Amino acid sequence: MKEMSNFDRVTEKLEECSAFNRLEARGTLRIALKESGFDAKSVAPDQLRVVIEKLLPQHLRDRGIPAPEEVCRQLVGAIPQAGSGDANDSPEAIFARLGSH
Repeated sequence: MKEMSNFDRVTEKLEECSAFNRLEARGTLRIALKESGFDAKSVAPDQLRVVIEKLLPQHLRDRGIPAPEEVCRQLVGAIPQAGSGDANDSPEAIFARLGSH
């Protein structure tokens, strides 16, 4: 059986923590990732974590999800811990890229 991706883990958890169905959860997270310049198929755990912490709360708020910050804390908990990753993917580097759009 294929291992579940981080994207799939997070969207499954988002379904559990909100009134979203599968399609809504996946679509909302994909929009936040795309806004950040990432693809759901290749996003690294650290990158996904930053998107959830910094961008997803507003997307959830816009869609009427109560307590979006708490939901996002639970989503971050669904992501396995990873190594430090590439310096180009640090939170600072990610936000520098976001600022350039």
